[in-house]
Order: sequence, then C-alpha cells, then structure tokens
Amino acid sequence: MKEGPVVLHNSLVADHVSYTWFTMAILIGLALIARASLKRDAPTGVQNVFEVIFDGLNGYVDEIMGPHGHQYFTLVGTLFLFILTANIIGLIPGFNSPTANINTTAALAITVFAATHIIGVAKHGLSYFKHFMGPVSWLAPLMIPIEVISHLARPVSLSFRLFGNMVAKHELMLVLAALAPFLAPVPILGLGLFVAFVQAGVFTLLTMLYLAGSIEEAHGSDHH
Repeated sequence: MKEGPVVLHNSLVADHVSYTWFTMAILIGLALIARASLKRDAPTGVQNVFEVIFDGLNGYVDEIMGPHGHQYFTLVGTLFLFILTANIIGLIPGFNSPTANINTTAALAITVFAATHIIGVAKHGLSYFKHFMGPVSWLAPLMIPIEVISHLARPVSLSFRLFGNMVAKHELMLVLAALAPFLAPVPILGLGLFVAFVQAGVFTLLTMLYLAGSIEEAHGSDHH
C-alpha cells in the first residue's frame, strides 16, 4: 500500500525535470542552428524567426523598462523563451508542460525574486533598502513590514499564477477534446497557443516591472 504513492511521486518529479531539460535542449539546439547559419545580408530560416522574436522582445523591454532595461534583456528574453517553449510543449500529444508543475514555476519565480534584489543592491548599494521605508522617514515603521510582505508575496504570486493557468488550460483542453473529439482539435490548439503566449508575456511583464522598480531611485532620494 505504501509503494504506490512513492512510485507516483518519483514519476511526477522525473517528468517535470525531464521536460525542463527537454525544453532547454530545444532552445539550445535552435540557438546553435541559428548561429551556424548566420547571415548579415539576407537572414533565412531559424535566424529569421529569432530576429523577429528578439526585435519584438527588445521593443517590449524598451517600452516597459526604458533605455536602462537593455542590460537586463538577456534575463528577460531567456525567461520568455523558456516559459513559452515549456508551455507549447504541453500541446504535443503525450507531452506535459514543465510549467504545469509548481516546482518549475517556483524555481522561475525565486530566480526573478533573487535577481530583482541582487540587481537593486548592485546598482544602489545599501541605499536600495530605502525602497522599503516609504516616501518619508516617519512612515518607515509602518511601511517596512508592508513592503517586506509585498516583496515576499511576489514569488508566490508569480509561481501560482503560471502554474494555475497552465493546469487549467490542460484540464480545459482535455474536457473539450472529450466533448468534441473530431471538431475540437484546431480550436483547442489555437486556445493552447494563445494561453501559452499570454502566460509567458504576463510572467515576463511582471519580471520587468519588478526589475524596473529595483533599479529606480528610492523614495526620498535627490534623484526621485
């Protein structure tokens, strides 16, 4: 009686880790293909696709974070491409999205949480913690607990939002496929692609907003 749950747990862990590595292998493979076929004059194939994606992401980062956001493009772009690819994998029959597992989304959210504060401290030094004190010093005893709770809630919100939406998408697609197995495949795939792009975009957008908040001047500074 005790062996069943243990085997199931190990299987689930192996599944989401395997799909995560599979996602990384796809991205690395496409990057190597694009690098091997680089052309300056007339890009074709994978290079053309990557250039369209990178141009779109570059404009997205510039719009949300301003000119200072370009130095964080690598982090933002990597998150977007990984989450998007991981989401799309779940549309392949017999495959699951690693982002439909809370362990994967929590790891992504913790990475964003750590990067936000590391970048903030690197840019502002100890003055970064003025972000937690509010606009005036006498509000600090009230604002510090509120800000700490708010920042700690960010990785929880990020991880559960992505995880919940991907699980809901998967369950909805199963229901629609069961109700209309012959008519539903195309609309289901369209819905799945839409959700995959939206959730990757939302996660990336929130990441950029958190990063933008960490690199701006703190309340009460001379530059604010």
